Amino acid sequence: MPGGGAIDREPAPRFDEAGDATRRTRLANERTYLAWWRTGLAALAVGFGAGKIVPGLSSGAKWPFIVLGGLYSLFGIACFAFGYWRDRAVEAAITRGEYVRPNPMAVLALALFGIVIAALSLVAIVVT
Repeated sequence: MPGGGAIDREPAPRFDEAGDATRRTRLANERTYLAWWRTGLAALAVGFGAGKIVPGLSSGAKWPFIVLGGLYSLFGIACFAFGYWRDRAVEAAITRGEYVRPNPMAVLALALFGIVIAALSLVAIVVT
């Protein structure tokens, strides 16, 4: 170092705890939204497999699998819709500095829909 002087450094930026927490919360919300998309895409893939591929491979009744394929596809669409709605509600709440709980009826409806599809899948596998 010429002149033997001290190294000039800019001061470290001040840690913004509130801003950082908000950024982390927004990123968590984004990851959750993408998880709803992954779930919806998986349900659509299962719907396609159950509704199109299995009936082509099956020598038995085809209609139960076609119905199941349609139900899985509807479940996938419901996941996309709920994920979008939830993402928007959480983002608005973060902006207001609040927390918004998921709609318990929507969560219950998705859970019951999933349970019904699973039960019908089990019946279709055992009976056909």
